[in-house]
Amino acid sequence: MEEKKKRIFSGIQPSGELTLGSYMGAIKNWVDLQDDYDCLYCIVDMHAITVRQDPATLRRRSVNQLAQYIACGLDPQKNIMFIQSHVPQHAELGWVLGCYTQFGELSRMTHADNITSGLFTYPVLMAADILLYQTDLVPVGEDQKQHVELCRDIAQRFNGVYGDTFTLPEPFIPKMGARVMSLGDPTSKMSKSDPDGCVYMMDKPEDIMRKFKRAVTDCDACVKFDKENKPGISNLLSIYCAATGKTVAEAEFEFAGQGYGIFKPAVGESVVELLRPIREESERIMADKAYLEGIYKEGASRAQYLANKTLSRVYRKIGFAAR
Repeated sequence: MEEKKKRIFSGIQPSGELTLGSYMGAIKNWVDLQDDYDCLYCIVDMHAITVRQDPATLRRRSVNQLAQYIACGLDPQKNIMFIQSHVPQHAELGWVLGCYTQFGELSRMTHADNITSGLFTYPVLMAADILLYQTDLVPVGEDQKQHVELCRDIAQRFNGVYGDTFTLPEPFIPKMGARVMSLGDPTSKMSKSDPDGCVYMMDKPEDIMRKFKRAVTDCDACVKFDKENKPGISNLLSIYCAATGKTVAEAEFEFAGQGYGIFKPAVGESVVELLRPIREESERIMADKAYLEGIYKEGASRAQYLANKTLSRVYRKIGFAAR
């Protein structure tokens, strides 16, 4: 008998354009997982509105992000890909789980002033996203592990009251996930909100080259991986290795005795060639609106089927009358 595949859930907000960091740190790994796991990949537009968004831009980015997922190699037949707001069970379960989450738990998650209740409670919606699909594994960076831990706490609390209802998810940190840092400040993660330090997946080749030529380095002109003393060069080496498949040792040997004037454009070229087919395929898919609409509607339908199974069980256990 064939062993049941473990289920993975992950999502990215359409609050900005996808970046080189989004691709190398997350989407590239998703592609590698799609044959061995039962995967759901969500465009989390409900999370995006915790910060004010331009409506037309949010709509465009949500659909374009799906096109980019497919262009990166995610197969709509192998993965369930959908837009979060198209599956209302996320919000419904979010409300229920909010009633099993302590104020203090959420206070420890968010430290900003003047926040909306949506931003304060978004970890509960994130828990609903995960628990709705009886998720086994959640691909996250080290900085997101606390959200999976809160999700587990909420699930355990609910299971403790009503019996076994939710699968307890585990954080899944892929071995190959590259943590891409800003080209302008290599001590900070590459962010959608930093146009100069960030390479976007849909950037034109000339823009990519310009950004890499301007990347912050250091004064000793030695291409060597040393995260503590040479964060800029170490970041560029990581990007170069992720783009070319070479090891750090191979890259260091390749550029031994050569200055940054040769190294930085070479990194830029490797990224241009990595992203070129993705950008061209994304543009082709974006032009086919009917195809994209078919994918996200089919994805939402498949997601709703799974979500309903969990939500109806939850509603029955907490005492809601049958619909």
